[in-house]
Amino acid sequence: MKTINVEDYASAIELNTPYQVLPMALDENEAREMLWRELEPALAAIRAPECTDCDVNRQRQWIDAAITLLPPNALSPKGEAALDTLLMVEKQQREMTSIASLLAMPFLTIGNTKIVLWKGDITTLEVDAIVNAANHQMLGCFQPGHKCIDNAIHNRAGIQLRRDCNTIMEIQGHDEAAGQAKITRGYHLPARYVIHTVGPVVSGIVQKADRATLASSYRSVLDISQKVSDIDSLALCSVSTGVYGYPIEQATPIAIQETVEWIKANPSKLNSVVFNVFSDRDYEVYQSLLEEFVCQQ
Repeated sequence: MKTINVEDYASAIELNTPYQVLPMALDENEAREMLWRELEPALAAIRAPECTDCDVNRQRQWIDAAITLLPPNALSPKGEAALDTLLMVEKQQREMTSIASLLAMPFLTIGNTKIVLWKGDITTLEVDAIVNAANHQMLGCFQPGHKCIDNAIHNRAGIQLRRDCNTIMEIQGHDEAAGQAKITRGYHLPARYVIHTVGPVVSGIVQKADRATLASSYRSVLDISQKVSDIDSLALCSVSTGVYGYPIEQATPIAIQETVEWIKANPSKLNSVVFNVFSDRDYEVYQSLLEEFVCQQ
């Protein structure tokens, strides 16, 4: 089945139009209460408590869980505006990490491209584009509370992200093949764009086809980053590791090799690339292999 190109869907999702928030004249508490009322059917489906007097953070977690279940375009315009208001306020309250602060101490430099290793929450990174490890449906995770990067990114970006992904999939007409990539705006994320890629799912021993597919995912991500004129910095998550079963020790060499080869073949295309990890163990694996790469140069 043929995959579509950026040019086939960019106008449909207004990819090149900067996102502007149009919040309602509500404070944070009013926005939460409005969302809670609209989400009552979804909240009932996940057996959420009434939460009239429950902790604000807990109530917010239930709202995220309920939104995870919603199909595209399920919120009313008022509900969407209330969520926009809430996400805008929360973004202002969260501590962000700027790409400039990370580039002060790059791990290595290839040509004009600085490569950084960073452990942290990718949804707090102020960078031009981040990578999302998506599934074949490309609509985000539908499991409330599931600890995957897909859920984390969709929760913090807003429901517009699922809507855009749905539009792309409707244009394409079939599920996304592994090893490909699509790009959307980042909406409420500090990153302006999200690049979604479907990596291999590994159960048991890593096969040759798994390695080829993972390599294709990284190449597709890097290639599509240049389909938009204002992407100079890119944060790569560790595709297919974690819940998708690819051992981090075997996935990392592919991530590094494909990224380095792409940078060498495309000099000056990206000012910076961030290898983003979330755990100490993953950081140690990347650090060790990057040090080994530097020593071999």
